Amino acid sequence: MNIYRKRRQRPAVPIITLIDILAILLIFFIVTTTFKQEESLVKVNLPKSSEMATEKTESQRRVALALSKDGEVSIGSRVLSMNELEAGLRRFRAENPDALLELKADEGAPLGKMVKVWDAASRAGLEIKDLPLRILLEK
Repeated sequence: MNIYRKRRQRPAVPIITLIDILAILLIFFIVTTTFKQEESLVKVNLPKSSEMATEKTESQRRVALALSKDGEVSIGSRVLSMNELEAGLRRFRAENPDALLELKADEGAPLGKMVKVWDAASRAGLEIKDLPLRILLEK
């Protein structure tokens, strides 16, 4: 009786194809990642403009001084009342002497509140040219 025993092959995992798949997944996740942008805590609906600004005058990023239609004001991630605004602007200027501010006002915000924000900024030592009012376009 001739019993022939077959030799078993060791199981093998095709690592080369797994490395290719891993590289493709890594490239996909890097390309599709969206990075978090720091926004203010006050919800602001910005007015829309039919004209788009063609040139950017500043490459430095500005911190948002946001004014909502309810009269809430925030500097970056700090929410302030109108009474605390001047002191908050002074404190912000002392903590961040090189930071620039940008006023983002809701389209439903009353003009009187915006004037109060400008007055508080002037009393805090900011000049009008240091605090531009930007109208951003939604795409």
